[in-house]
Amino acid sequence: MTPFMLAVDNLAHGVPAPVPRMAASTERGVAEATHTQVEVRSLAEQLVSEANAVLRSHGDVIELRDEAGVGRLGFTLAYRDRAARVHTEIAGRTATARITLPGTGPTGPVELSSADELRALLLTLIVT
Repeated sequence: MTPFMLAVDNLAHGVPAPVPRMAASTERGVAEATHTQVEVRSLAEQLVSEANAVLRSHGDVIELRDEAGVGRLGFTLAYRDRAARVHTEIAGRTATARITLPGTGPTGPVELSSADELRALLLTLIVT
């Protein structure tokens, strides 16, 4: 098993999930922002596959749903009745990454502080 698969398995044995670190969203150039979005989305696909290999024996799996449209590019990670949305909003020549987490009220725009925080986000989604 991979280290992430072990982390998912550890959740069933009472190991708490790490809290994903967030940072205030900042405007970036469209090319940089969309590149980052695609990198995070690619990592999400890998991590969801690893998590689902462990979760499948417990019955529920994580769904990864893509979304794209005029002025936005994103995806949603859903597990049971919880979902987190990771997206980039494009306006003109700039774009802003945003994340919407389960159980959080309205706040200023935030994003994951790094792509590595996606692991913590998925683990939190499973146990929340």
